[in-house]
Amino acid sequence: MRRTFIISCLTIIVSTLSANGWTAELKVMNSGGFTAAYKALAPKFEQATGNTLSTAWGPSMGAAPEAIPNRLQRGEPADVVIMVGYALDDLIKQGKVIPTSRTALADSRIGMVVRSGSAKPDISTPDALKQALLHAKSIAYSDSASGVYIERELFKKLGIEEQVKGKAKMIPKIPVASVVANGDYELGFQQVSELLPVTGADFAGKIPESLQSVTLFAAGIPTGARHPDEARQLIRFLSSPEAAPEVNRSGLDALPALSK
Repeated sequence: MRRTFIISCLTIIVSTLSANGWTAELKVMNSGGFTAAYKALAPKFEQATGNTLSTAWGPSMGAAPEAIPNRLQRGEPADVVIMVGYALDDLIKQGKVIPTSRTALADSRIGMVVRSGSAKPDISTPDALKQALLHAKSIAYSDSASGVYIERELFKKLGIEEQVKGKAKMIPKIPVASVVANGDYELGFQQVSELLPVTGADFAGKIPESLQSVTLFAAGIPTGARHPDEARQLIRFLSSPEAAPEVNRSGLDALPALSK
C-alpha cells in the first residue's frame, strides 16, 4: 500500500510539472461531511505536488452566507468544490460546475452522540431509536442534508413527529455534537464524520440502515476555475484507492472503487 501510494504521488508530480512547469494555489470550497477526511489528505497532496490548498468552509446548501452555492453566487473564486452530491448536481444544472468533472468521493451515514460519560441509548433497531427519541429530554440535528431528512422524513417514518416537535431543534452552522458536549441537548444527530471529531461527546452508533439517509459526497470543478488541471489532480487523489483508509477513518464510507 505504501509503495502504491508513493508511485501514485510521483505520477501526480510528473504530470503537474510536465503540464505546467509550476505549482498553483488551489481554491477549495469544502462542506462539513468531508472535512475530517480532507484535512487528513490535503497535506499529502500538497507534499506530493508542491501545490497548496486554500480552503473555504461552508454547508452544501442553505441561506447561510458561508454556504457553497452562496459563495459561488457572490463570485468567490474556486477551483474545486466538495459537497453533497445532489447540491452539486444543482450547481451543474445552473451551469456553475463542469458536468464532466463530477466525481463521487464517499457515502455518509447519520449517527448519534450523547454527552461524554452519559448512558448511550440503544438505537440499533427502528423501535429502539423511536423509544430513545421519545424518552430524550432534548434532541439536536444539523441544518444540512442529514438534519433536513430527520426533520422532514425520519420523525414521520417513526410516527413521532408531534411528540418531539417541542424538544427537537435544528442547529445552524456549528457541529451538533458541540451542543451535546456542553449539555444543551441530550441527543445529537448528524453525519458520523461530523460527530467524531468533537470532544466532549461520545458516539453512540449509526441509526438503523432501514431508516438511513445515505448522503453522497462528490467533488466538481466550477466553470470559472483558474487551475482546472490541478483541480482534476486533486479530485483524482481524493477519489483514489490510497485515500480510502483516511476516508473510512473519518467516519465516511469509502465507495467500492476507493476500496479496491
